[in-house]
Amino acid sequence: MNQSNKMKTQATALYILLLYIACQLSGLLLFIPGMRDIFLQLISGNRNEAGVVLAAWWSTISFAITFILCLIFISRNKNFWNVFKGEKASIGESIGWGIVGFFLVLVGQTVAANIEVALGIEIGSENTETIIMVTEIAPIMILSTVLFAPILEELVFRRVVFGSIIQAQNFWIAGIISAIVFAAIHLDFTHILIYTVSGFIFAFLYYKTKRLLTSIIAHMLLNGFVTIAQIYFDDIQRILKEMQMIFLFH
Repeated sequence: MNQSNKMKTQATALYILLLYIACQLSGLLLFIPGMRDIFLQLISGNRNEAGVVLAAWWSTISFAITFILCLIFISRNKNFWNVFKGEKASIGESIGWGIVGFFLVLVGQTVAANIEVALGIEIGSENTETIIMVTEIAPIMILSTVLFAPILEELVFRRVVFGSIIQAQNFWIAGIISAIVFAAIHLDFTHILIYTVSGFIFAFLYYKTKRLLTSIIAHMLLNGFVTIAQIYFDDIQRILKEMQMIFLFH
């Protein structure tokens, strides 16, 4: 890649990073005097629930707009995806690794969670609980959590952060730094180990196949699994107990 193309690619990466930051900070607009009230008037129900619905819609729409703008910037730079040397994995292989990666992240998170428990940290993420609470009241949040968030986070933390660092450093340095940044952005520092492990595995998946599709699939599957497991936790427990009773009687 010549110097001109390299600078153009770096500029595209910077624009995507700035768009993501702007998206994350866009919720502050609701704190402008009178702005929140204007939107709440468009939502029926009591004020507390209306506030949750507004947050869900705001998150989903802002993520969607950011995603579209990112695609526009990327479409103007054909070299944006040229991060690694060598041939990329096939689409089928990338999808397969994405599915395998989902289970790798589950195992990694389990190990990290056990380490946290050994250190005296309680199980359960306040960040996850808040997202699930919002999702139960406003199901539109599923689009944000399971679709747009994984795509944008992989685009930013794997392609922009990891992809930029690895061009000057080795995999371990790039993977660890990008994973820590990924963990920090979730603002759940009690469970930063779990997020860091997840981020590192996502980086490995991207590095392994040289396709961002792989880590996106694993990330989507993870978020979808956690969302379903949390929302239907009581039902899942009841079904497991019923199955246990059936096996006991047999």
